Amino acid sequence: MTTPAHPDLALVARALADESRASMVLALLDGRAWTAGELASHAGVARSTASAHVDQLVAAGLVSELRQGRHRYVRLRDAQVADAVEALAALSPRVRPATASLSGQRVDAELQAGRTCYRHLAGRLGVWLTDEWLRLEIVSDDWELTAVGRAWLDGVGFQCPAAARRPLVRPCLDWTERREHVAGLAADGFAQHALDLGWLERRSHRRSVELTPAGCTALSASGLRVDELPAGHLRSP
Repeated sequence: MTTPAHPDLALVARALADESRASMVLALLDGRAWTAGELASHAGVARSTASAHVDQLVAAGLVSELRQGRHRYVRLRDAQVADAVEALAALSPRVRPATASLSGQRVDAELQAGRTCYRHLAGRLGVWLTDEWLRLEIVSDDWELTAVGRAWLDGVGFQCPAAARRPLVRPCLDWTERREHVAGLAADGFAQHALDLGWLERRSHRRSVELTPAGCTALSASGLRVDELPAGHLRSP
């Protein structure tokens, strides 16, 4: 029987089948470039071991590397990889518990409340934003940015590109909420815009974020129901 050409899915599966490499890929969801040393510390392995793991992730096309002098940096290849990692995490029937320390428990609670998934918002904060964008018809039921959506983004000070090679909005499965949150260029740009204006602030983890009083005021004025956010998403004045 002739076998047609097909993607080497096993190559990607093998790259993620190691606990340390999986931990590194999840860390890279913050969208930043990490050194092999930083990934080694995060995964709790020797630097030489981390370098070997990084080589496998590069070979599988999951991460790209940048070199500056003697330093080697790696980051997720693109948003498509980030979406795939988040979706695979949501498929897992098991969630590893947070570190037993108080700081570990705090970070875990922060990430579930609100975090960045690559460049857009995730966690309960991201799902809330998605629900509000759908309610206000900023995003249509078939995941298109509407004319109302463009006007809303203009109203909060973010100019969305007229056309782009990547989708302006698309669904991304949230691994903690097990629901879809909004991703795409419009979601990426809005999240960065909110961080730049101080509507969102980073918390104790590189990925955790919370809505500030200024953000609460601005988004309430734009029509979002900020009062429906659960406790733990708003920073006290």
